[in-house]
Amino acid sequence: MFTENQINQLNKSFEKATPSEIIQKAFELNNNAVVTTNFRPYEAAILHAVSKVESKIPVVWCDTGYNTSQTYKHAEQVIKDLSLNVHLYVPKQTSSHRDVVMGIPSVDDPKHAEFTEQVKLEPFKRAMDEHKPNVWFTNLRQGQTAFRNSIGIFSLSKDGVLKVSPFYYWTDKDLDNYLEEHNLPNEFKYFDPTKALENRECGLHA
Repeated sequence: MFTENQINQLNKSFEKATPSEIIQKAFELNNNAVVTTNFRPYEAAILHAVSKVESKIPVVWCDTGYNTSQTYKHAEQVIKDLSLNVHLYVPKQTSSHRDVVMGIPSVDDPKHAEFTEQVKLEPFKRAMDEHKPNVWFTNLRQGQTAFRNSIGIFSLSKDGVLKVSPFYYWTDKDLDNYLEEHNLPNEFKYFDPTKALENRECGLHA
């Protein structure tokens, strides 16, 4: 759908653009879009920004089943406050069942890849297969992981979907101000069972 040269040109043209301008451009390129979320810290910003431009955009929530009670309460609040069109995807096996047969493997455990496939990659693939988007909005930001430092605002997924990160160059402080300006909640008690370190790539984007 897009060449590397086109992606580079988009990144150059929109490097100083506002999130709203970036989102509007993405919809102009193709309006068959989804926004993904796991309701981790600062996710309310991307959900607010995208839903302001297109209120009925499908919001794909891949819930690993291991979220904290604070994250679930936060998710319910954001969904209600923004009237989000949420499509929930969960693993095919419950976390209680998996706890008995596998537990949560450490990153150097041979079972870690299987665990990540079950709780994150398979539900995400199922979601993308069902929605078949041409545009995928995310809240990836520069400085989160080595891989994310290399992609820019616009990039292509492994399957050729145009991935758009409107807040790519924003700092935590910038996002704090955005949340305050728009009276949006935040929640930091978040747990990702597939990542031992905060700067480790989760598997969906690399």
